[in-house]
Amino acid sequence: MTIDKKDLLNSILESLNRIDYIKPEDIPNIDLYMDQVTTFMDEQLAATKRYPDDKILTKTMINNYTKNNLLPPPEKKKYSKEHLLTLIFIYYFKGILSISDIQNLLNPITDKYFSDSSSPNLTEIYEEVFGLEKNEADMLAKDITRKFQTSSHTFPDAPSEERENLQLFSFLSMLSFDVYVKRMLIEKIIDARLSDQPNDKSKKNNKK
Repeated sequence: MTIDKKDLLNSILESLNRIDYIKPEDIPNIDLYMDQVTTFMDEQLAATKRYPDDKILTKTMINNYTKNNLLPPPEKKKYSKEHLLTLIFIYYFKGILSISDIQNLLNPITDKYFSDSSSPNLTEIYEEVFGLEKNEADMLAKDITRKFQTSSHTFPDAPSEERENLQLFSFLSMLSFDVYVKRMLIEKIIDARLSDQPNDKSKKNNKK
């Protein structure tokens, strides 16, 4: 089947435009029970699912995050707005980082800013970080377009019936290399910070 390159690129960019984040004002100001948390996250992040039956978060996941010191324990089985904000960060990080790396990345934030009386508080940190999303999405769209156009000029001498698949492979390889490099940089930064904290070095040995 021949893929229309223009349609494919437009579809990719449209998917990028649909990426959104949970706005702080959409997060309930009342504490929630576990079932309410999973329902809220599933509804708010439904657009990020690959398949309709995928689960955003489950009770088991949340309990494991608490056991692994990723998420502060709930109070009287209820989760606060700060818990939800932390879970959102975990959700986005877990697609590319190990549990131990997420722990080393998030713990300094939750240890110091989880309390609503902290300054800045977790809501303000969340707003600041996700407020960068629009500009980043615009730059990402330009970068994806550039990579797509570059890959479209690869394998010019390949037979026409093979060229399309080879060019698509080139495009996906370029995207994968980008993810690989950025993940490697994140891990190196985390490791460099851990090297300044001797008591925490053992955390690097934890796996998913």
